[in-house]
Amino acid sequence: MAFPGFSKQGLRWLSELKDNNNREWFQASKQTYEQELKLPLLALVDSLNNQIAAKLPEYFLDEPAKATFRIYRDTRFSKNKTPYKTHVSAAFPRRGLLEKAAGLYFQISGEAIGIAGGSYNPLPDSLLAIRTRIAEEHVAFEKLTHNKKLVKMMGELQGEQLRRIPKGFPPDHPMESALRRKQFYFWAELDGALAGSPRLEKELITRFEAL
Repeated sequence: MAFPGFSKQGLRWLSELKDNNNREWFQASKQTYEQELKLPLLALVDSLNNQIAAKLPEYFLDEPAKATFRIYRDTRFSKNKTPYKTHVSAAFPRRGLLEKAAGLYFQISGEAIGIAGGSYNPLPDSLLAIRTRIAEEHVAFEKLTHNKKLVKMMGELQGEQLRRIPKGFPPDHPMESALRRKQFYFWAELDGALAGSPRLEKELITRFEAL
């Protein structure tokens, strides 16, 4: 059966969390989070995973529950000490490569649906491999990242950039702008109202296919 969407109660809880981001409020309303957000998120991921098995087998997960992220924030190295994320989220990494390759991601908040694909924080060896591949196959890279269907759905390639091209690459390379990137990803947002609709699953899988 198709995923029915998140409940109004669950989405309202996420919106209220923004103004009550503290342990006391969270503990008092944790049951709402568990029932109206965590369980539906697992159901959505499981359903998406079944479609991914047929359409995008490289991103199929043997244990789909591992796709979901915890709502607890890691505040150790952040100035923002609020303990909870104000969205629920999940990711589908490429099989067998985890953080070494681009992945698919989505998040649900009370205001918007975020959808992404790419490599957000590649490790140094992966970053070098990506840049090297772009330098060697820049025509194919430009064709892929400017695909009309992809750009219409997801916009332009995004990510932080260095001011200068990294050492080892010619400064006059035709893909100079891409080689300065430290991140390589597409990001799009849809109306948050979609989270309460059974159309959510179709919108996600359609954009995953484009990515």
